[in-house]
Amino acid sequence: MFKILFSDGTSTLIPFEDSAGRDAFRHTAAHILAQAVKRLFPEAKLGIGPAIENGFYYDFDVEKPFSNEDLEKIQKEMKKIVKEGLTLESTTLSFDEARELFLAKAEPYKLELLAELEEKGETPTFYKQGEFVDLCAGPHLARVSDVKAFQLINATGAYWRGSEKNKMLTRIYGTAFPKSVQLQEYLTKLEEAKKRDHRKLGKELGLFMLADEGIGFPFFFPKGMILKNLLVDYWRELHTRAGYQEISTPIMLTRDLWERSGHWSHYSENIYTSEIDEKCYAVKPMNCPGGILYYMANPHSYREFPLRVGELGLVHRHEKSGALHGLMRVRSFTQDDAHIFMTKEQIKDEIKAVAELIDTVYSGFGFKYHIELSTMPEDHMGSEEDWQIAESALENALNEIGREFIVNKGDGAFYGPKIDFHLEDSIGRTWQCGTIQLDFQLPERFELEYTGADGAKHRPVMIHRVVFGSIERFIAILIEHFAGAFPLWLAPVQVKILPIADRHNDFCEEIRVALAEIDVRVEIDTRSEKVGFKIREAQLQKVPYMLVIGDNEVESRDVAVRNRKGESVTMTISEFCGNLQTEIKGKVL
Repeated sequence: MFKILFSDGTSTLIPFEDSAGRDAFRHTAAHILAQAVKRLFPEAKLGIGPAIENGFYYDFDVEKPFSNEDLEKIQKEMKKIVKEGLTLESTTLSFDEARELFLAKAEPYKLELLAELEEKGETPTFYKQGEFVDLCAGPHLARVSDVKAFQLINATGAYWRGSEKNKMLTRIYGTAFPKSVQLQEYLTKLEEAKKRDHRKLGKELGLFMLADEGIGFPFFFPKGMILKNLLVDYWRELHTRAGYQEISTPIMLTRDLWERSGHWSHYSENIYTSEIDEKCYAVKPMNCPGGILYYMANPHSYREFPLRVGELGLVHRHEKSGALHGLMRVRSFTQDDAHIFMTKEQIKDEIKAVAELIDTVYSGFGFKYHIELSTMPEDHMGSEEDWQIAESALENALNEIGREFIVNKGDGAFYGPKIDFHLEDSIGRTWQCGTIQLDFQLPERFELEYTGADGAKHRPVMIHRVVFGSIERFIAILIEHFAGAFPLWLAPVQVKILPIADRHNDFCEEIRVALAEIDVRVEIDTRSEKVGFKIREAQLQKVPYMLVIGDNEVESRDVAVRNRKGESVTMTISEFCGNLQTEIKGKVL
């Protein structure tokens, strides 16, 4: 338990395991970092320093970026501050007193933040530890000596307030834990994450690339396309079984459509545009307005409901360059979208069905996951009454299927509340992928109708949902989850045949034909290299099975099967083919 100090001077005990306790702990570490930087680099100007997931950061305006040697000095000074045992004090100042303080300290960014608070009519609060004072809403630990285990991770560039129009500052990232063993566990996980980085493995395995000629727009190579198409085929197989119809809508639609949907007023800075025939067109950042136009093309009856419509739509979003990250955050991606049109009475059952479909997919890849229910944001469309109905419907559906969930207040989409699925990978990291969004607003805006059992016109309810989230991002997660060693059914190359000498090539070709006939993706390595070299290279390429073929195999007509773990066994070609078919059909992990 740690004593947490609030900006009004009150305090309470909160454990680190509580999210509020972790945030206060790491927020305090950020202030210790800033204090250390100001001691060592007095000319540095302070930006902001919040707690973030798994750590903290602080932004500084300095003449030259911090080097690794600088980070070592800063961390050493942080340890010195912790040993000093400083206590934190919270206080308030008038705006005149605060301006005088930051003018004397020559802190322009703090003056800017102060001006914003004054404009909003909010009272500026401060936290002080020793000689260091920062404008901050808190809360913080009551004493710095509680921050015993911390590590600075790296320094990188970051635009002030996240805007490319502002100056580039230097951001120092770090993490902090109550105990050294917890810190070491986290740092070990970070090292493992580096080895699994999908950008590194994607290049080594020949899956995809990102080029300066198209920043944020990924190129998929042949092996990457195999992986992508397998995921698409799997998606289609599941959705056909679940009663979805697939459509395709245009990549560009007129601006007035996006104004009518509400996306333009909420999302215009992320939309690419072009002029066609002297009219403004928007490159679609999402698929839903196109799906609505599909619905509007024909009259509908309640007998068709629920109408489940899927689309693997290519969308484009103008993400800031600083936010781009491999395939995790790109400007062009395929969204595995679906829209369900239904009556109010069908809401609960459809949400349950989508949740079960998402569970099938995630469980099939070996992912654990947790669920968050996001409620009405400040910037929303529609009445609070409609939102309450929608939120209750989502909550009741989750309760009926026995799923625990976290309520994420104010984080819903602007047109409706949503259920987000956060999957956990093999090293414990979480990723937000699947989502179910309940929408009363767009059907109203587009005046969608269906004929009810009473013969009258009624307004349908709409569900927006994705399972993968985006194909590209899901591929990145899979690469890191499996460390590039995909299960057999997903592996771009499933079997590599390795002849020891040229005289074995004919038998290798016979094996290749036998495997190709059962749709196994197979290659023969006929290079004049030693077989040990070929095995090592196949292992680096994460090929699930290698067949080493020499004189004994040619004579016996059997195959020496070696898996990527190094385990070997000899069997007939027929046995090997049967084993492969069983493993592929069962999507064995």
